[in-house]
Amino acid sequence: MTLQLDSTPGLALDLDGAWYPICRLEDLELCWGEAALIHGRQVALFRVDSATVFAVSHRDPVSGSQVMARGIVGSRGQRFTITSPLHKEVYFLDSGEPASGSGTALRSFPTRVIDGTVEVLV
Repeated sequence: MTLQLDSTPGLALDLDGAWYPICRLEDLELCWGEAALIHGRQVALFRVDSATVFAVSHRDPVSGSQVMARGIVGSRGQRFTITSPLHKEVYFLDSGEPASGSGTALRSFPTRVIDGTVEVLV
């Protein structure tokens, strides 16, 4: 599934951007990535439990390829991770920081679930 939002009237604005409704929470499979296109920006979404969704850039920071939704979801301690499908770099889903502590971070985006709809702040 690839979702695309080119324009949505009446979005709730935030100081840093706007919240975009992406899909229903039930449309996302547990620990499986989906890509969404929001005004030309590709975002990878990951539902990790019954109500938690993370959003990161779909662009792999090392290769520049749009592949992160196909990464492997895992965890390090209590933090969820995504492993790049290309070079196997591991990133924390909550912040986009590389788990190794060095290297280029993966951009992350705030998410929320309102009345069963996943929204991303871009």
